[in-house]
Amino acid sequence: MDRNRLFWASRRGMLELDLILQPFLEQIYPGLEDADKQRYQRLLDSEDQDLFAWFLRREDPADPEMLKIVQIIRDTRHTIR
Repeated sequence: MDRNRLFWASRRGMLELDLILQPFLEQIYPGLEDADKQRYQRLLDSEDQDLFAWFLRREDPADPEMLKIVQIIRDTRHTIR
């Protein structure tokens, strides 16, 4: 997926998700391994309510591959400026 499509797919209907995903895309995504980039692109197909619950650690994704990218986002969230 090209950068412009990723940008628009990362914009969600919830401000809280935009504040997590947009900075992640700009600052962390470019340095990810290709497999993690693929996971991120797949993550964008998830429902906003699921993403919100995952990022706030209320739930974990059942899919281990999805959990990996969610964990990367959780772990890097506090390092993004």
